[in-house]
Amino acid sequence: MRKWIWFFVLWIGSGVVAPSLLAQEASDPDLALKNTLYAQYRKEVLAYDKKTYDALFFSFFEKQNDPNITLTKEEYYTYTIKIAIYSEKLGMLYKAQKEAAEQTKKEWFDKRYEAYLQSKN
Repeated sequence: MRKWIWFFVLWIGSGVVAPSLLAQEASDPDLALKNTLYAQYRKEVLAYDKKTYDALFFSFFEKQNDPNITLTKEEYYTYTIKIAIYSEKLGMLYKAQKEAAEQTKKEWFDKRYEAYLQSKN
């Protein structure tokens, strides 16, 4: 347990988690899951090429829009957080678009599973 607390403190201090995301913790009950997925997939997604990202993106929209498929909370957030991480990558690659990429990352990070479930009904 102490190891995780120390990791989280270092993670916050490294700037990986934006202060605005920490402020959302009280209003987003899924923030801990999102942060866990972010830490788990960040390195992997930063290595994605455009083809891999496109496959992920289209898979997400196919599953999201398929009336016969309901993603679990973890599946849903795995997609949205991976897309957010790729937006972060674009901001690192294209400095002129960093602000837009950060906004896109925030929008994907802010997605809510409850809103997804309501859209399925």
